[in-house]
Amino acid sequence: MTDNTLPLTDIRVLEFTHAIMGPAAGLVLADMGAEVIRVEPAPHGDPTRRLKGFGTGYYTFYNRNKKSLAVNIKSDEGREIVHALLKTADVLIENFAPGTMERLGLGYEALASQYPALIYCSLKGFLSGPYEKRPALDEVVQMMSGLAYMTGPPGQPLRAGASIVDILGGTFGAVGILVALRERETTGRGQLVKNGLFETAAYIMGQHMATSAIGQEPVPPMSARHRAWGVYRIFETGDGESVFIGITSDKHWESFCQVFERDDLLADETLATNNQRVANGDRLLPDLERMFATMTREEIIDKCDAAQIPFAPIARTEDLFDDPQLNAGRGMIDALLPDGRHEKLPRLPLEMNAHDLGLRYDAPHKVGQHSRAILHELGYTDERIDALCAREIVAAEA
Repeated sequence: MTDNTLPLTDIRVLEFTHAIMGPAAGLVLADMGAEVIRVEPAPHGDPTRRLKGFGTGYYTFYNRNKKSLAVNIKSDEGREIVHALLKTADVLIENFAPGTMERLGLGYEALASQYPALIYCSLKGFLSGPYEKRPALDEVVQMMSGLAYMTGPPGQPLRAGASIVDILGGTFGAVGILVALRERETTGRGQLVKNGLFETAAYIMGQHMATSAIGQEPVPPMSARHRAWGVYRIFETGDGESVFIGITSDKHWESFCQVFERDDLLADETLATNNQRVANGDRLLPDLERMFATMTREEIIDKCDAAQIPFAPIARTEDLFDDPQLNAGRGMIDALLPDGRHEKLPRLPLEMNAHDLGLRYDAPHKVGQHSRAILHELGYTDERIDALCAREIVAAEA
């Protein structure tokens, strides 16, 4: 059973962010019901609104369930608006370059004494240490953390196909905010919450670091790794598609042989255990390649599904729009695109039986779409707002 009151309904967040990491943190809170006010530079708004190529979808995806306030925070009158909002805010999120918020008089030390209950979340390239003043990007930390080395073939480091470190770093920031909100219930005081892209990437690499420490030898890229499982790879199908199959237990192996009618493999005592299948991979895997080359992708998928063994078709981005799993339950929202069309996009990947963490309002595709309403709440008249707009201190709809 669900209700219309979301978990963070009474929380107000001011988001001074750009790109992905900061907006990703705000998105988690917004989807959970927080009032997230995206503070964008007036008069043109967040530059990611105008990105092309792989950046075309940034603003639309990471800014749903948020309000747009466009204000020039480099001006005295702009900062006056910010301080009026800070009196009502629970959380501030920022991910600008090191020192930016401090130069604007909006750093943690400057605000903590004025707003002692404020939770200040600072998302940077690096946490405290010798690198903390460096600028960073998702791709930078994928390279320097070893993640790109582990992803690509030997000698060819390759970044992951999505901004996974930005997204996870923002999510960790949101987790820290939630913990700080919980602690504030006891202490009445806010605190500084920080996350670093590099430290997030190192956390992702933790399992490989542990493997290196235990084995006391270098860990090779995933594409060159020593296989732990006898059948754990991508196979080409007879209709020109690809399917990943992972057989991770002897029970899976038995089910696989039965559903694919390979009694000969099941009877082969040299393939009875996983370690034996690893040892005899040079013989086993070419056999399976030949078998799959005579079958269509759907035939293979149907049999793997029936056998309850791990498998996956190799999907492309566009395949997700029509994925039966995503469309059957709470996997998608109907999002408004900048050109006025609607398309399905992924929800926050959580289900709660008491709440529907869905779409409350679309990404604000007009710069300063909520500026006027927010400023009215602060006591600004239309005449004063119009005057601020004329001087490009604020951007607001007429």
